[in-house]
Amino acid sequence: DCVDGQVSDEPIFALVVNGFSLVHALDGDLRDLFFKTASLCKAVICCRVTPLQKAEVVKLVRVKANAVTLAIGDGANDVSMIKAAHIGVGISGKEGRQAVLSSDYALAQFRFLERLLLVHGRWSYMRMTKFLSYFFYKNFAFSLCQFWFAWFSGFSAQTIYDDWFITFYNVIFTSLPVLALGILEQVNFLQ
Repeated sequence: DCVDGQVSDEPIFALVVNGFSLVHALDGDLRDLFFKTASLCKAVICCRVTPLQKAEVVKLVRVKANAVTLAIGDGANDVSMIKAAHIGVGISGKEGRQAVLSSDYALAQFRFLERLLLVHGRWSYMRMTKFLSYFFYKNFAFSLCQFWFAWFSGFSAQTIYDDWFITFYNVIFTSLPVLALGILEQVNFLQ
């Protein structure tokens, strides 16, 4: 077997399950065995399944693997699967717009999914790391100054800040940096 140009001694498995078999696989005792078997496979294909079965498979992976799930659908039969997943992507197509209306993200074509995940997903991750570190720093600086002032004033319950500053601190220092970064951010695609 050759995977990604590497020769591997491990066999590669794929699992194909139809709707009739999936009824039994998702039933009580076989549920764990189905998940363990599916986890050992490189690909799992569920064909000719009902919308409820699609949602049950997503819920199974969501609970057993404790993973973030992404469901992609293009028609009304995919709505329950999209709603069961953490992230739902609807593709507008010939089958109507029901999947798009119930999804978190809407795409015109399937080929745009790569850009959504790899480009915009990375940009979103980078923005979140910037803001999380900023928010921790902002609150740490505010609290540390107050703590040191309380220490030197003998914990007399006197504050170092005026009342208006305490009231507007989070409003000003939370909204303005977010707006500034959102307006002035220039993401370089080549970096």
